[in-house]
Amino acid sequence: MDTTAVRIPDLTGRTAIVTGANSGLGLETTRVLAGAGAHVVLAVRDEDKGRVAAESVRGKTEVRHLDLADLSSVRAFADRWQGDIHLLINNAGIMAVPKGKTKDGFESQFGVNHLGHFALTNLLLEQVTGRVVTVSSSLHRMAKGIDFDDVAMDRGYSPYKAYARSKLANLLFTLELQRRLEDAGSTVLATAAHPGYATTDLHGYGSHPLLRGITRLSSRVFGQSAANGALPTIFAATQDVPGAAFAGPKSMGGTRGAPALSSRSEEAWDGRAAKRLWVLSEELTGVSFPFPPADRA
Repeated sequence: MDTTAVRIPDLTGRTAIVTGANSGLGLETTRVLAGAGAHVVLAVRDEDKGRVAAESVRGKTEVRHLDLADLSSVRAFADRWQGDIHLLINNAGIMAVPKGKTKDGFESQFGVNHLGHFALTNLLLEQVTGRVVTVSSSLHRMAKGIDFDDVAMDRGYSPYKAYARSKLANLLFTLELQRRLEDAGSTVLATAAHPGYATTDLHGYGSHPLLRGITRLSSRVFGQSAANGALPTIFAATQDVPGAAFAGPKSMGGTRGAPALSSRSEEAWDGRAAKRLWVLSEELTGVSFPFPPADRA
């Protein structure tokens, strides 16, 4: 990892939560944050894998169970939490999987990548003191909006379209979260990041075996390492950036290289869609934004 690409501040005494931290981008993000002095909580579905991962990290770590495909697990994680959270890194995700459902009946990619993190963020938000960073993808551009009349994609499921839509939802969530934080007078920032084309296990779970093989090979040949792919997340978490900022690699069309502020699709800037998605997400999860609007009088 080229850590010289980001000047990382001293995080001694700070606490960070990283979802999906047992491998890939999440583990590399954990290594950087723990190396800077933070106490990092690896929020993972498989605690055994999480403990193995934590043993490879130099610094203060802790492993806790979190299954984003099960809202009862999300609530249990939040209910057990005590103390301030400097950084909440919404990193975990699934990519281009066959059509399935979460325990609560949501389309799996929308449920895990967006709704699980939506619920987790709002349940923990009163304890967040620094930033909420949500990992999206450059593939969000494949999604030409969200079909609010068919969020389950019952009228035609495509693994990559479902993934792209969930990543667009990550950016709309970040946009509306930042608006609500500002309206509440909070100093907490909501930011987002994408890793470019990074070599991680995420590419190995597609729905078609041939496509999985091609994607794995392509990522190994053309992709950057998971360590470098994690740098935009670190950038969005620690650098002087505006609210709702989106970070990504700045070279080769945003696929690799040092992190910088990144562009996004017009659909990802749609404030009306962001508000509509937020209302729908509250209805589906039963979780709401915890702060009232600030008194402007």
